[in-house]
Order: sequence, then structure tokens, then C-alpha cells
Amino acid sequence: MARLGLERTVVDTEVYARTNARFGEANVVLPTIAELANPTTIDAATRGKLKDVDPDSPHPLNLFRVHWWNDATRRDLVDVPGYVELPSELTGVKARIVLATGDRFPMIAAHKVLAAYGCLVPRVVTGQFDPTHHRAIWPSTGNYCRGGVAISRILGCRGVAVLPENMSKERFDWLDRWVTDPSDIVRTPGSESNVKEIYDTCAALDRDPDNIIFNQFCEFGNYVVHRTCTGAALAKVYETLAKGKKGARLAAYVSATGSAGTLAAGDHLKATYGTKIVAVEAEECPTLLYNGFGEHNIQGIGDKHVPFIHNVMNTDMVVGVSDHSTDTLFVLFNTDEGRKYLVERRGLDPALVAQLPHLGLSGLCNMLAAVKAAKYWDLGPDDVIVTVATDGSAMYGSEIVKAMPKYFGNRFDQVAAGETFGRALAGIGTDHVIELTHVDRKRIFNLGYFTWVEQQGVTLDEFTVRAKQSFWDGLLEMVPAWDEMIRAFNAKSGAGK
Repeated sequence: MARLGLERTVVDTEVYARTNARFGEANVVLPTIAELANPTTIDAATRGKLKDVDPDSPHPLNLFRVHWWNDATRRDLVDVPGYVELPSELTGVKARIVLATGDRFPMIAAHKVLAAYGCLVPRVVTGQFDPTHHRAIWPSTGNYCRGGVAISRILGCRGVAVLPENMSKERFDWLDRWVTDPSDIVRTPGSESNVKEIYDTCAALDRDPDNIIFNQFCEFGNYVVHRTCTGAALAKVYETLAKGKKGARLAAYVSATGSAGTLAAGDHLKATYGTKIVAVEAEECPTLLYNGFGEHNIQGIGDKHVPFIHNVMNTDMVVGVSDHSTDTLFVLFNTDEGRKYLVERRGLDPALVAQLPHLGLSGLCNMLAAVKAAKYWDLGPDDVIVTVATDGSAMYGSEIVKAMPKYFGNRFDQVAAGETFGRALAGIGTDHVIELTHVDRKRIFNLGYFTWVEQQGVTLDEFTVRAKQSFWDGLLEMVPAWDEMIRAFNAKSGAGK
């Protein structure tokens, strides 16, 4: 299982020693997963030092901000992770729909830096990654590779971003500022739907032994860190909302598939509250819904395959959302004309409208899927649906420029705003929704065979064992094991002293 990141012992003692020495010289201390799940357990001295560290800098202490509990300035902690609750006047449903805001994470203002850290730590503390000569390869459709590059800068090694050439301009602008060499940005053909092309490029890069591929789609560290850390954060958000409300229940957790790391938080919520898990994908590329294919622009959610770390047999519903809706709603939520319409014509609180830029394209996708789920299950005011906004609007300003001629004839006025609201929100239905039976789950699970066994070389036993919930629950045993190794690694390096 070495290729899947489940080691609990040092694999290469020489690599471990060199890496440990490098971290000591660079004064890099690794936070434990438990500390990122509950940052109040981070020692007071470290938290004190953080107040003087720019959250957007490649400073080693920013590793201790790779969690959901940063305040709006990203310099201090809050008691409850940041979230936006959407009113019925916007969603059209009685259920309470809440999005945790990922733009409070450091360096990349997106929660995918947590996934990058979760994939990195097992390789570091088991002596499989040597920052003195290895290049860290981060395959992604946008945010994960930025998180990987940010962490690579902290470690003083070369981080390589592999992502489709048609992703947003802002993503590439950010990467241009952060990579150490322009060649460390590898553009693959296509757009959000072209994950296979990313895999092919990584397969070529993997032939060089100095390249270490951190494939978020199959690294169990991604699953473990989200089930542990994101799950705990969303549980706190729900408990805050439910306080004093006797009939409240956490009815559903919604997440676009992407690498399926964020979906893992649903396993924590289901185990704790009996919450149903909703996986989301683009209508234009309905892989899980219909074994379909296509192109779309909901950047960050991936498709055309079933991620290896997707616990398919624990998923309750699949929902399709159109990129027409996310593209046009992004314009509505992030332009003066759109905000004017929402306040003056829909009667929304200006304070709520001011929070809508916390929702990037995938956040809007999750919001719309939550509305569909609420309508399908006839959820009421006692029902809470939690989901995430991976990033905010900062990564997509150029998408407004593209959307104007495509959807609005270069004129977005009050009429266009009303049409957008009516089509994308008020008129939303329960089309492209499947409540999964056991047979449906098996169909989706089996679809993954062609990617992972036939194309990526996973053994049949490694593939089939994932059909059992006991396998996924057993992964939680990795948290104390890895945390013990992290503490030992830090003690040996002497960093932070």
C-alpha cells in the first residue's frame, strides 16, 4: 500500500535524516492533524508568534493557520469557523443552508491548502519526500496545486503545479508569483473536465525519480485530514446554529466531488448526526449521474472519473448543477447591478449581500445543490444543510469578463439580473437528482475500476476493499499514528526552539 500513503513507519532513513535536518535549518515545525482540527491546542507561544506573521507569506508558522478557525483577518482564532447562512428569500426553501467559508485559509485563501498539507505530512514523516532534491508535483484543477506550491515554498523545495490551461487567469497569476521557476507551472490540455490529461502528464513526470506526485485523488491523507479537520469544523458550525433549537437536525451535507477529499467530512457528520451525504457534479459532465462526459466551467470540482478516495458506498444522493447557473449567478453576486437588484428588488439584507463574494464558482455549485436537495427531501425550517465555499470570488474576476458576452450580450442590467435570479434560483427544480439505492452505489463504485485498476495500476484487492465502511473508519487510526510521528519529527529537528 506504499503508493497510497498509509505507512506508519519510516520507509527511507536517509531521506528522513536529510529532510529532518533541512526542517531544522529552516525552522519548520509541522502542526499535528489534531492541532489543525482544534487549533486551541496549539501552544500559546506559537499562537503568540503568529500575530506578527503575514497570512499571505510563505512563512513556516503559516502552517499553523491551515485550518477553518481563522478570523476574518486570518491572524487570530475564532470560537466558530466562518460561515454564511443564506435566507429563504434567496434560496427559496425553508431549510437553513449554511456554507463554511474557505477564503479564511492562509496563502491561497482556499481550503485546498489543508488537503495539500494532509497529502504532504505522511510522505515527510515516513522519509518518502526529500526537499533537498525532490520536486513536489501537485496535480489539480486549480486550488490544490496552489496550496501545494505554497507549502513547497515554505519547505524550500520546488513545487510544480499541474493544471488545465483554460483555468482562470487569476490562478495562473497567483502561480506566477509563487513558483521558483516558470517551468514549474505545467499547463495540460483542456479545462475543468480534463482530469485524465492531468494524470497522463503526471505519469510522464513520475518517470523521473526526483519527482514525487502528490495525487490528491488517491492520497488517503486527503481523506483523513478532511474527515478529521473539516468534519470537526462543520460540526461546530452546526452545533452553533442548533443551540437552543430543540427540533434542529443536520439533514444533509453537500459537497462537489472534486478529489472527494472534502466529501470525507460527510463521513464524520453521518457518523455523528446521521447526516445524509450529497455529492455534486456538473450537469454538463454527469459522470456519477449517467456515466456521462462533457465540458463545463465549475472550476475546482473535477469529473470524468470516480476519485479513489471517494467513499461511494456511503453517499446518499448525487446532484447535477449547470455551469450556466454558476457562471451567471457569479455575475449577479459580484457586480454593482446585481447587488442592487438583490437588495432593491428581492429585499435582501445588504449585509448578507456583502457576504456573497465569499462564494466562488464551486461554492455557488454547492449552494444550488443544497437547494435541490432541500426541495427533493421537502426539508423544513428545523433542517440544516451544511456545505462549503472552497474559495471566494478573488480567483474568478476574469470569469465575469468572459460571461458578459457569452450570456448577456455585454449588457448586464436590472432585466438581466432578474432573469438570472429567476432562472438560476427561483426556478430551480429537482432535475438531475438521484437518491442512491445500493445498486446505484455499486454502479458508481464499479465505474472507478476503469480509472484505478486498468489505467493507474491499483491492485484489485486495493480497489475492492474500499466498498466496506470499516475500511474508511479504520483510516482514522492513522491520525494518532501520524501525529506521534510528527511530534517525533519535530523533536528531532529541533525547529521552533
